[in-house]
This record gives sequence, C-alpha cells and structure tokens, in this order.
Amino acid sequence: MLATTDIPVEIAAEVAEALARGGAVVALESTIIAHGLPWPDNLEVARELEANVRANGATPATIAIVAGRVRVGLDEAALTDLARRGGAFAKAGAHDLAVHLARGGDAATTVSATAMLAARAGIRVFATGGIGGVHRGDASDVSHDLPALARTPIAVVSAGAKAILDLPRTLETLETLGVLVIGWRTGELPAFYTRTSGLALDHRADDMADLARIARTRWALGQGGVLVANPIPAEHALDAATIYHAIGRALDEAASTGVTGKRLTPFLLARLAETTGGAAVRANRALARNNAAVGAALAVALTSS
Repeated sequence: MLATTDIPVEIAAEVAEALARGGAVVALESTIIAHGLPWPDNLEVARELEANVRANGATPATIAIVAGRVRVGLDEAALTDLARRGGAFAKAGAHDLAVHLARGGDAATTVSATAMLAARAGIRVFATGGIGGVHRGDASDVSHDLPALARTPIAVVSAGAKAILDLPRTLETLETLGVLVIGWRTGELPAFYTRTSGLALDHRADDMADLARIARTRWALGQGGVLVANPIPAEHALDAATIYHAIGRALDEAASTGVTGKRLTPFLLARLAETTGGAAVRANRALARNNAAVGAALAVALTSS
C-alpha cells in the first residue's frame, strides 16, 4: 500500500472501503481526461469509463496528482475540475512523478505513472486505451510505459499499443523486458483502431477465471505486469487501409514540421482526429469503454477464490 509517511496520498473513501474488504477495484488514468479530449467531451468520457467499471461489478479509481498529493479515486468535483482545467495539469510519467509531488503541482498520470501508483495502493487491474511503445522510424525512442509495466505487478487491459507506433518492435520489446502479453479472446496483437495487426501472440485467454489464475500465479512468482490485449469491438473498428493511410500522412507532417519527443503522440492523435472526421476519436472512446468493462470483469475474477 502507499505509505502516507513517504508521500502525501488520498485514497477516496469508496476505493479504500473496496480495498479493505478485498473487493474489485479498477484503476483509470487521468491523462486521457486532461490531454486526450477537449472540454466537455473529456468529462463525459471520464464518467463513461467509471460507469462501465461500476456496471461490471468493480469500483473505479481514477488517479491524478492534485496540489502535490496522489489522489486514488476522484469525486465528481475533482473529476470535473481535472476535465475543465485540462492543459493546466502537467503530464506525469512514473519517471518524473517526484518532481510534481515535491513541488506541489497538478499532474495527470500517464500509463506508467498510473500503473505504478495503482499497484502501490494495492490495485491489481488498470484499464486504459492503448499503451505507449517504440516509435516508428526511431527504435531508440521507447515509451517508459514498457519498462514500467515490466516491473509493476499489475494487469493492464488495453487495445494493444497505439497504432501510430512501430507495433512489431513494441511487441518484441515487451518480450525482451519480460512483460507477459495475453490476448483476450484473440491470438494476435490488436492494433488499437483495428482488431488485428498480423502479429501473433504466444498466449491467449478465453475464460476470465483462467486469465485471473495466470495473473495471480505470475505475481506469486514475484514477476511484473501482464498486458491484456483486448481488441476494439468489431462494430467500432476502423478500416485498416484508411487509418494507416491517415497515420502515414500524419507522420510525414510531423517530420516536415519538426515535431518530436513528447509532442509527437498528441500531435499525431490530433491529426488523426481531424483527417478521419472524428472517427478516430469515436473509436478511441469505444475501445476505452470496452477495456474498462473487461478490466472490471478481471478485477472481479481476481477477488474470487
């Protein structure tokens, strides 16, 4: 559990009660709220994700840094403030959490930071949209999500890695780092906006109790994260040729304008939203809702004997 003597932390009463009785809890990131969508769409999505977790039998715990304090679970007022102020919140990864905490700042947590803080709070499941990975054209540009997931005992439910990334190298890096990747009712890595990537996975699970047993066994061995690769629902998937053409155009534009580093991913996602007429955003919301539901089902299964 997070030690309040080490860093300031507030666990919402609803979350604390669920953890105390061994109930199912699902962590949710705050970057999608602060930086993923404009107001008020971001608040609507935040509420949708929490509602999907609750509808499937678990307690949601959206995580953020507010005034230098770790907040594990946000009430309606805090969730609304996060969504409304959006860009006023920094974007915090696990590697620079200390900066925001020490300086008393506000920060939305990325995949790596959310996973780390959730695991330290005793939460075993984290649902997100897609994880970071290896960027196209630069194999040395690797998201901190991957090493953080490798060392953190948590199950992350996502629709694979973001499609703007180099998926073959991302999958290879996950294997190198020792992350267990399991397809949820699929034998290949989903490609975020599409259900397939052509990249075969070594393991799949078709039964939630089986998936929960695997996760518990891995953690009993003292090992780290499990990436549960959950494809976007078929009815919300985008045409592969269309989305990859749009990604290619966005990458070319980024290269020609010198957009790199931390600015690259938000730039590419914004361009995809524009060039697809909002279809990419709608798909992103649909897959995030689906991941929240699957994450809740896994959290419930993990609490069962």
